[in-house]
Amino acid sequence: MFTGIVEEVGEVVAVDHRPDLARIDVRGPVVVADARHGDSIAVNGVCLTVVSVSGDTFTVDVVHETLRRSSLAKVQVGDRVNLERAAAVGQRLGGHVVQGHVDGTGVLLSRAESGLTRFAVPRALARYVVQKGSIAVDGVSLTVVEAGEEEFSVALIPTTLADTTLGIREPGDIVNLEVDVLAKYVERLTVPYLAGSRAARSEDNGVRSEEGR
Repeated sequence: MFTGIVEEVGEVVAVDHRPDLARIDVRGPVVVADARHGDSIAVNGVCLTVVSVSGDTFTVDVVHETLRRSSLAKVQVGDRVNLERAAAVGQRLGGHVVQGHVDGTGVLLSRAESGLTRFAVPRALARYVVQKGSIAVDGVSLTVVEAGEEEFSVALIPTTLADTTLGIREPGDIVNLEVDVLAKYVERLTVPYLAGSRAARSEDNGVRSEEGR
């Protein structure tokens, strides 16, 4: 689990595309300070397992499902990426609960001088985005300002722009999105009851129709 508070901006130093996965080397002196084989590090919001550590660089393997759902499919040497180690028990939860399980990608549409930034979001994910709710964009925990059917906006403060890759993103850039997992659980648990309620109302209407004849 992560909090969406980026610890540092790292750099991709090697990308090796293999038949079954992509192996990526990332330089990040802060996150590798205590990293070991098997640890979890979020790279642009994607939870990845450390394969090895060498100096200030760590290596991760990215499987096809992750490549299909995230922007890591197009990552190149020299790209800057947001890095965060898994949360430690007992530390402050500065952002929100972030799993590092990317739901899909969005597109940066615009950013005003005030920091108000708009992103396009797939309709399938838009229903989980609500005003004043939380969303992770490239692993950064953000509060939604406005939510629409195909886009949402957030207000980026100078610190976020300076300390994460969101400060160098430009309109048209693809970003990783992770919606609030609580919203997905609520939907999953309530759908059967809502469906049952609709069926009951339909049956009730049918009975009333018969009685009216």
